[in-house]
Amino acid sequence: MRNYEIVVIGGGIAGLTAAMILGRSRRSVLVVDAGEQRNTPAAHMQGYPSRDGTPPGEFLAEVRREVAAYGVELVRDRVTAAEPDGDGEFAVTLGDGGRVHARRLVVATGLVDELPDVPGVAERWGRDVIHCPYCHGWEVRDEPIGVLYGEATGTHQALLFSQLSGDVILFLNGAAEPPEHDRRMAEAAGVRVIGGEVGELVVEDDHLTGIRLADGQVVPRSVVVVPTRMVPRDELLTKLGARTKDTPAGPFVEVDPAGQTSVPGVWAVGNATGPAEQVVNSASAGYRAGAALNAELIHTDLERALTRLS
Repeated sequence: MRNYEIVVIGGGIAGLTAAMILGRSRRSVLVVDAGEQRNTPAAHMQGYPSRDGTPPGEFLAEVRREVAAYGVELVRDRVTAAEPDGDGEFAVTLGDGGRVHARRLVVATGLVDELPDVPGVAERWGRDVIHCPYCHGWEVRDEPIGVLYGEATGTHQALLFSQLSGDVILFLNGAAEPPEHDRRMAEAAGVRVIGGEVGELVVEDDHLTGIRLADGQVVPRSVVVVPTRMVPRDELLTKLGARTKDTPAGPFVEVDPAGQTSVPGVWAVGNATGPAEQVVNSASAGYRAGAALNAELIHTDLERALTRLS
């Protein structure tokens, strides 16, 4: 069993940034990356200063090169189990059957967007089917936008996209009429509301052209905003006993400002800890966690050394 001071589980920007800070601190670090980053379907990422518009894969490839330069080991695999070894450290099992030992864990496994069960949505996801005005809004400005109503999102997404386009339609998709105040807010924002169920998306020549309702009516749209159910990949964390907290998107693992969970020796960063961690936020979280973890190890080792000397 190979020994590492830190095993980082997840190779998105949160995990890689933590690994970079730890590598720069001359820690032995292994990054286990299953290659399932949330933004993989997107052609570009936005809102990251100096890298705005960069394809996500290109961005991560450059970050991996930078991280490896500090002696960090990166492998393409997945972690199937992480168990305490009885000494406050961890035995980590990989998908290929290998096992490694880690003094500390950084879990950066992200989340999964569960999409509405509407024909065409999954196929167009990350292209002209989107969910976030801050990730994709500028790119679809002034286009005819359709927003699917969601129980959790209500009219909120339609109101946000109304700032970007004067042609926004909210499709209730079988839901009840919004509350009166929400309806009036939509009207004030110039958002039309259409009832009835959505049957499918209409695609022509690999371009979204409309939304077909269950009654056969086709409403021309070139962009569709969908509500997603954001499910954290937190199986490893919950099995270790990490405490969770309720959020508007459901329960997520609770962490302190530096990313430490309720489980000693385990940090969590990125979308595994919350639904709103964009790329730039995740990089910041990884940086804080890496610095805090390194300091914690320094103090732990010095306290042990003092104990042996006394």
